Amino acid sequence: MASRITVDWNKCRGAGVCVQVCPMSVWDLEEAPEYGNELKGHPKRPEDCILCMACVNACPNQAIEVEEADEPQAVYIKK
Repeated sequence: MASRITVDWNKCRGAGVCVQVCPMSVWDLEEAPEYGNELKGHPKRPEDCILCMACVNACPNQAIEVEEADEPQAVYIKK
């Protein structure tokens, strides 16, 4: 079972809740140059996602979507 993780960086405020709640350590925070180096959620290991939806449910800005996919991938919505 693979996942497609979509992060809307226009909504993400870098709270880091996704990093804290993920049982598989899929998430990291990274500086986003196109947003003045603000921290943004970054699913660096989408292949480890178990589709538990903890990140989706915990994100205070509703910036994350997770769905089943044929291959693991991370998608970013940016400016």
